[in-house]
Amino acid sequence: MTRNLLVSVDCSTTSVKSMIWDVNGNLIASGRAPLDLSTPATGYGEQDPLQWWTATCAAVRSAMKAISGDSVVAMCIAHQRESFACLDAAGDAIRPAMLWLDSRATAEVESAGTLRVHQVTGKPPNPTPAFYKLLWLRKHEPESMQKTAHVVDVHGYLVNKMTDRWRTSIASADPLGLVNLVTGDYDDELISQAGLTRDQLSELVPAGDVIGELTAVAAVALGLPVGLTVIAGAGDGQTAALGADISQPGRAYLNLGTGLVAGCFSATYKADQAYRALTGLIRGTFSFEIFIGAGTYMINWFVDTFVGQRGSDTNDVGTIELRLEREAESVSPGSQGLFVVPYWNGALTPYWDHNARGVMLGFSGVHDRAHIYRAILEGLAFELRLCLERVDASLADPISSLVAMGGGAQSALWCQILSDVLGRPIVVSEQQESTSLGAGMLAAAGVGLYPDIGAASKAMSAFGTTYFPDATVSPIYDRLFTVYREIYPSTRDVFARLAQVRE
Repeated sequence: MTRNLLVSVDCSTTSVKSMIWDVNGNLIASGRAPLDLSTPATGYGEQDPLQWWTATCAAVRSAMKAISGDSVVAMCIAHQRESFACLDAAGDAIRPAMLWLDSRATAEVESAGTLRVHQVTGKPPNPTPAFYKLLWLRKHEPESMQKTAHVVDVHGYLVNKMTDRWRTSIASADPLGLVNLVTGDYDDELISQAGLTRDQLSELVPAGDVIGELTAVAAVALGLPVGLTVIAGAGDGQTAALGADISQPGRAYLNLGTGLVAGCFSATYKADQAYRALTGLIRGTFSFEIFIGAGTYMINWFVDTFVGQRGSDTNDVGTIELRLEREAESVSPGSQGLFVVPYWNGALTPYWDHNARGVMLGFSGVHDRAHIYRAILEGLAFELRLCLERVDASLADPISSLVAMGGGAQSALWCQILSDVLGRPIVVSEQQESTSLGAGMLAAAGVGLYPDIGAASKAMSAFGTTYFPDATVSPIYDRLFTVYREIYPSTRDVFARLAQVRE
């Protein structure tokens, strides 16, 4: 039997998905297992790291029911970034893992979020990187830090379970905020500041390289062959970019998921408040990412709050979301002067203001739910334009088109609004599971099925509908954007005072 199938694992915040790909990028089988998320206090986000492993085993075993283990040649991991666990010498968790969405370390950001940290790591000061949470632990849970033998990202944790080695990829460790993007190695000053030593951190391996082989114990747990090659993976954003063939200048991926994430390729490194810089999966390259903390989250919030339970609509249009989209299509561009600034979860790129809150501006008696729904879609598009214009200023080759993926990419109306507002084509990825596909591409290149990562990306990716800017609509959005970009600067001080009142 030919061994040419690839197992990918995507350990996200709420579930683990395992997908099996052939060498052409076709999905052969899949499995899924849920993860529990704990929020014991406001701003906290934690998980039992052991669940990362047990859910991975369940998901992979489920996917493997459809195929023979003899047909698998390699596996690779994609994962939620910035999340990390503190383990003892035996590899057991000392405390719950702290997730990327945990925002308790705001005071540490204020005190330690220096220009040097930004320049070295590429991450503007914000509570997401593990660096600030480690400072929080050092202050508030010194006993946990004293017991810690290993600090691991999700990838490093799973690699240890699979291979019995303390290794991770550079691209997986980078989001923790302890890696110097210029050297591609840990930064000794940041390690010391966090109260750690190199011995407590995983050995770094380039993404796409062999990182180990499955032990007998792991092989049984996963339902895979003993000694199967494990290829170094990366964070979900980086593998999503690879799955959309963002392996050259001029294009960006756009994940229209719960949050809105976009990332582009850069051959050179530059730190800027407009984005967070990350290690690219092709050696010597970088990924510049923007993150809007509200995407389909905003749509679900609107439906649940003002319309009713999602999926309960039984008329001939189908789901309530489709009915709302049909209604919003009849509303003229600009929603008759109604603006939505989508800071329901604070402002990330380019302002990094955790005090910022959402705004609906311009209401009058003519507005109904269709206007609000369309204004939400337009507001997310305006915010993306605001971010992209600042990213373009740091690129040698400005972004000329975007590849859309995720649940929101299924909305023809939203994709067209995005194209009209941005003035750039929106290409829909044929494979909505681009994150898992990107991990499959790394596995394919890592075992020599393709000569390099870029070749695997080109060969295994596919694209569907392209939306082009409407020449009659884009000028309308250009004028509206001049108003939109003034709303946050005009309300920033109000948000700060509001935060004091809330406290």
